[in-house]
Amino acid sequence: MTEPKRTFALGAYLTGSATNGDAWRAPGEDVDADITFARYREYVDLLEQGRFDSIFLYDNVLPVPDPAAVADTPALPRWDTFTLLAALAVTSRHIGLIGTASTSFNEPYNIARRVASLDRLSGGRAGWNVVTATGGGENFNLSRHPDHADRYERAHEFVDVVTGLWDSIAPGALLRDKRSGRWLDPALVRPLNHKGHFFSVAGPLNAPPPVQRRPVLAQAGASGPGRDLAARIGEVIYTAEYDPAAGRAYRADVLDRAARHGRGEAHLRILPGLAPFVGESDDDARAKFETYLRYLDHGDSLRGLSAYASLGVDLSALPRDRPIELGEVTETNSHKSRQSLIVDWIRRDRPTPRDVLRHFTRGGHRIIVGTAREIADDIEGWYRTGAADGFNIMFTSAPDGIRDFVRLAVPELQRRGLLRTDYTGRTLRENLGLPDPATP
Repeated sequence: MTEPKRTFALGAYLTGSATNGDAWRAPGEDVDADITFARYREYVDLLEQGRFDSIFLYDNVLPVPDPAAVADTPALPRWDTFTLLAALAVTSRHIGLIGTASTSFNEPYNIARRVASLDRLSGGRAGWNVVTATGGGENFNLSRHPDHADRYERAHEFVDVVTGLWDSIAPGALLRDKRSGRWLDPALVRPLNHKGHFFSVAGPLNAPPPVQRRPVLAQAGASGPGRDLAARIGEVIYTAEYDPAAGRAYRADVLDRAARHGRGEAHLRILPGLAPFVGESDDDARAKFETYLRYLDHGDSLRGLSAYASLGVDLSALPRDRPIELGEVTETNSHKSRQSLIVDWIRRDRPTPRDVLRHFTRGGHRIIVGTAREIADDIEGWYRTGAADGFNIMFTSAPDGIRDFVRLAVPELQRRGLLRTDYTGRTLRENLGLPDPATP
């Protein structure tokens, strides 16, 4: 059997909160998406017009010990990920629906059931973003955040149990035969009876069998253990590289690790995050970017990035136009990969805090400003040179930022033969060109 060819993939990042961008006070920015489902329905409709492969719904369950700390930022209200995706499953037709669920604060049976149900509800468009969680144990009866190594060891077993549960009812098992009175063929139902270090799960899965047999697995690890997990189980892999050379090195390393598990380039789609500001002209794109900066809370964004990357210094407290001097940085127990990327960039380029705001989003993703042609040049360059298999677009505004990209950048990507002009598959796996991992 011939392996599928590597295909260009395009995903969209949505937060699940009231607004999709940090500059939430900007004119035209939605600020009620957390209570108005129609907003997300509109976003997904636009993305389907742009032939995006998937949406990726971010989630966190972090405690808020001091509500004053989030008084000026839309961090608190957020949709439950799979509830929102279930609603979008029946109001959309083509786009993949990838939801985040932690292996630290859930049980495999619940996640296997939830994702399988979403896959059936959407006709085969579900994906699970496997995270070990970067915080939030205080909301789950834990006195401290689990150690990085323990989280990843648990994650490997967690995923094995979930995929085992998805495989526990083979295709054709459910007969539903009124004439014979046979509801199922017991020979095609396999209790899991898993007993491991972290989990004991009997099975089989009591859920509608996934259309895709196995929904798509996404992962975002870039530390050593994170890359090992991504290489072993990841099919869509989210990264935050800011330089094509670093992107090529990361992709080569993950593919090398994947080869040890009998997996190759056909099995993985590595998607760096990219925050584009696209305009009809350079001046138009620049004006949109300056509007974003004008309404952005610079202090809050710098504090957020400092905390996210555990820099050991509050960038918001430094002079805005003086090069940043970092001392010894203590390795974080959470965002190890993002910390390393940002620390390396600061030490190499010696930017000012103002430069940081012009290069990175609050979450540490690369910002690009330009015309559709310039944006497409950048995307194509990364893809053609093996630095990426596509991109996860981190929209900094909604709905205008989504409209701009679909109206301007998408036709240019289609003209270059990168992005499809129509959906060709029925399932997310088919549209991504991914093989079925459950096939012997």
